[in-house]
Amino acid sequence: MAEKRNNNSLKYDASTIQVLEGLEAVRKRPGMYVGGTDIRALHHLVYEVVDNSIDEALAGVCDHIRVTIKADSTVSVEDNGRGIPVGEHPEKHISALQLVLTTLHAGGKFGGGGYKVSGGLHGVGVSAVNALSEWMEVEVRQPEGLYVQRYNRGVPEKSVEQVNQTPYKETGTTVTFHFDPTIFKEVDYHFETLAQRFREMAFVTRGVTIDLIDEREEPFPRRMTFYFEGGILAFVHYLNRDRIVLHDPVYVEKELDGAYVEVALQYTDGYRETVLTFANTINTIDGGTHLTGFRSALTRSINDGMRKAGVLKDSDPNLTGDDVREGITAIISVKVPDPQFESQTKVKLMNAEIKGLVETAVGEALSEFLEQDSRAARRIGDKCLTSAKARAAARKARDLVIRKSALESMTLPGKLADCSSRDASKTELFIVEGDSAGGSAKQGRDRHFQAILPLRGKILNTERATINRILSNKEVQAMISALGCGIGDQFNLDNLRYNRIIIMTDADVDGAHIATLLLTFFFRYMTPLIEHGHLFLAQPPLYLVKAGKQSNYVYTEAQLQKALEALNGRSVTLQRYKGLGEMNPDQLWDTTMDPGQRTLLQVQIEDAAEADRTFSMLMGSEVPPRRRFITSHAREVQNLDV
Repeated sequence: MAEKRNNNSLKYDASTIQVLEGLEAVRKRPGMYVGGTDIRALHHLVYEVVDNSIDEALAGVCDHIRVTIKADSTVSVEDNGRGIPVGEHPEKHISALQLVLTTLHAGGKFGGGGYKVSGGLHGVGVSAVNALSEWMEVEVRQPEGLYVQRYNRGVPEKSVEQVNQTPYKETGTTVTFHFDPTIFKEVDYHFETLAQRFREMAFVTRGVTIDLIDEREEPFPRRMTFYFEGGILAFVHYLNRDRIVLHDPVYVEKELDGAYVEVALQYTDGYRETVLTFANTINTIDGGTHLTGFRSALTRSINDGMRKAGVLKDSDPNLTGDDVREGITAIISVKVPDPQFESQTKVKLMNAEIKGLVETAVGEALSEFLEQDSRAARRIGDKCLTSAKARAAARKARDLVIRKSALESMTLPGKLADCSSRDASKTELFIVEGDSAGGSAKQGRDRHFQAILPLRGKILNTERATINRILSNKEVQAMISALGCGIGDQFNLDNLRYNRIIIMTDADVDGAHIATLLLTFFFRYMTPLIEHGHLFLAQPPLYLVKAGKQSNYVYTEAQLQKALEALNGRSVTLQRYKGLGEMNPDQLWDTTMDPGQRTLLQVQIEDAAEADRTFSMLMGSEVPPRRRFITSHAREVQNLDV
């Protein structure tokens, strides 16, 4: 037996066991409770508070929620629910309000009868927000008056006070808090991110109105209101408003053993699958048992329906799940009395019984729809068969691009100027527009860790092309070979040859178009690259400003104006870079490639549904939605200051 190492410098006895009291654990390890300390975790604070108000709406006692971001980034969440109880808890002998806000795993959602269905499970939501806030103040409106309590980093200043004995006809709760800047550093709320989340909440919670007000916008606050009487049916219409649909939506709702299932689905002529899942109004971005049940029912029902219609013969193989999901838009919303999530951030539903319930509900509704609407059934069948044929052709093309025999090595594209390092964690690949820019980049790079892949012209628009056509494109083949991690369902991030993939295009309209085409490809076929933070956009300068011996690079028109103003009328030489190829290799290195000086924009997916809709609208075949988008945003682009 191997001898145990004796390291007397590491003390391990009873005194080394640390006990974190109250909310100390949350402040010590915020990642366990809100997913980290970045901007996503910051938004999660707001979601946790709003989720409590949504739970009141699910209980049928709340129909209005107002979220306000004040000028100093303080957030206020007000609802017209029942109000958090303020009476003394029979066991803890403190106000129930203080108990909920200062104790982990305390709340009205553990079977005490306060809620039939709720998004809360762990009882750490609002108390975690309290712990991670510089301060928090809670106002509770009850029939007998107004109650208030204030906290500093989770510690109450004093006991709950009744500050007004005037009866309130409309009860409710207002939670106001300011995040702790010592924990959440250099981040602030993003209006569009919050708006998208609240839009989803309003879609899956019929009858509730959610107001979002941003008072940081001066002199006029920015405001959006969300209310959707149509529920998830309206959600499907919203997602497909820029797409060509093949039939009216299929809708089903079913309740069994206290659980409630609601599903809406519709096929489009596109090539993408857009399926969003919710559990007790919470967007379960990693799916779970409700998604598994839906997919099983969809595949079985489509295959059965096509065989009954004679579209599939007895000798034909069944269509795969990928075949039947291509072009579908679906919303799956379940409400469960006792939801089991994978973690506090609630990204995956784990209730085993929900799989069978969703599978039964969707299977029955879809089978009935296909039997009653033969025209829609034919369109769906043709769509799925076309998908199957394209997937078979793509499989052959993929074999040529990706899979090589055991006797062959994976050949890198000839145009790739690879780096010498084989440590994938330290290398980076620049995807460059054109041979001219590629030449400058090859000469200016650090050959040890920087590789260059020049592309010829604009690549294929992968939003409008089938997978087999995409895989036959030489520029796409070059990128797949260079990255080494495959594509689509065969993508394997472990085989990625570079830690950073950097799109470097000219700072003009054509360069922006090429960057958009590349982003479309990566979003549709190499999504894990974005999800794991490997994709970036380079930021080349627009101008070189020279005044005597002084030279400065500027990256926006606004920076140019500031630079010219700072020179106070001195004689200035201005050089406009129309393309990367116009820059000398040393200039390209200094401004765009040097890790010590460059600026990179990391590509992230804040909201998958909105990203999917935007790519479909900008890069799809429908012209009117794209024209509306361009004309409505033209003025914003003209005034852009970044």
